[in-house]
Amino acid sequence: MKYIAELAVILGFTLLGELVRLAVPLPVPAGIYGLLLLFLSLLLGIVKLGQVSHTGHYLLEVMIVMFIAPGVGIVKNWGLLSTVLLPYCAIVLISTVAVMAVTGLVAQRLMKKGEK
Repeated sequence: MKYIAELAVILGFTLLGELVRLAVPLPVPAGIYGLLLLFLSLLLGIVKLGQVSHTGHYLLEVMIVMFIAPGVGIVKNWGLLSTVLLPYCAIVLISTVAVMAVTGLVAQRLMKKGEK
């Protein structure tokens, strides 16, 4: 019964995220709004960590199952994807290096600022 209550809390924030997405005209997925609302609720103490921790851990453990369908889709549509594979790989590589570089620079600045 505890897991059902915890899942209800998580799904409630998912529903709130859907409602926010309908109300706010930004191109942000509803799941992001739901996660932000849950995060803020945890920070403000509206929701206690114990109210969602067990189900949250379970959902993290089974997350890999959520990637099976996209993986099958990639294999099924390999003929279409193979023509654009090189540009996609280049984009992923460049964006990954850019994110790592910016993250490193920001971390270094924050560490230098913390030393002062």
